[in-house]
Amino acid sequence: MNFSSDNASGVAPQIMAALAAANEGHAMAYGADPITKAAEAAFTDLFGRELAVFPVATGTAANALALSALTPPWGQIYCHRNAHIEEDEAGAPELFSGGAKLALLDGDGGKIEPETLATAIAGAGFGVQHHSQPSALSLTQATEAGTIYDLDEIAALSGIAHNAGLSVHMDGARFANAVAHLGCSPAAATWQAGVDVLSFGATKNGAMAAEAVVFFDPDMAEDFLYRRKRGGHLFSKMRYLSAQLVAYLQDDLWLENARHANACAQTLSQGLAALDGAHLVHPVQANEIFVTLPERVLNALKTASVGFHSWGNEGLSRFVCAFNTDAADVERTLKIAQAAI
Repeated sequence: MNFSSDNASGVAPQIMAALAAANEGHAMAYGADPITKAAEAAFTDLFGRELAVFPVATGTAANALALSALTPPWGQIYCHRNAHIEEDEAGAPELFSGGAKLALLDGDGGKIEPETLATAIAGAGFGVQHHSQPSALSLTQATEAGTIYDLDEIAALSGIAHNAGLSVHMDGARFANAVAHLGCSPAAATWQAGVDVLSFGATKNGAMAAEAVVFFDPDMAEDFLYRRKRGGHLFSKMRYLSAQLVAYLQDDLWLENARHANACAQTLSQGLAALDGAHLVHPVQANEIFVTLPERVLNALKTASVGFHSWGNEGLSRFVCAFNTDAADVERTLKIAQAAI
């Protein structure tokens, strides 16, 4: 019973089969293979427009390389204070951009409010040589709190950024979970709402190691080939990354996996929230649950080897469901918690 992270899950059988199939015979290197071409076509179909897509192996690389294409070394990137690019990427965005500054914004539930962004940009000091210059906005979807920006919120934030001359990046490590919750098209959740570049995640949702940087305006990707190479993510055997992405998108596997993870999180969160002394800290909109639990429940779950993360003080814990979470494990965990109460 492991709810520690969707990174702890395995590989979807369809993706493993695609990797085995890609392993047959020879193929041209560095993305000049038919599978990578098929992945590019699949993303064009998915988003319904001309775009430029670049497979990479990790979410950190996707975020850092994408932001480096939007931000000069003297630039400033606005993001939530708890964004992954701030708390969990060891300065990679700063490194790959050559020194750009992250400007941290507060907001409940992991989300930036339009007023907060507008105020920060207004006081940024455009054209003042002593100040970092506002260059990009980075939104995390779903957020680090497991919450989701709705389409109007994305459009409002993107509009503020664009009106000030900033580009908009979306960290979509859990993009599938967000789209599954919103019930909209991938296009509506991104470029139609003002997003310029998407870090499209797959690893957390059934891939072995595959992400993609998606530019909705191909002109913005003019030098990205060199950035990816310089960053060490131009794989000679690119077909293995691309094969994962093709299988991930085929027959809407990406959405099927995300819907399952989200549904398991709903069941688990509702059961935990019903316990005496329990409290959900954030709305459960994707596949992450942040909940405070009584000490006796925490001890019972740990004794039963239920995997989850302690998240600060006063019993706050994080539970994450994945594409392959067993519904029976959810029920067993709830029974253990209920017995402890």
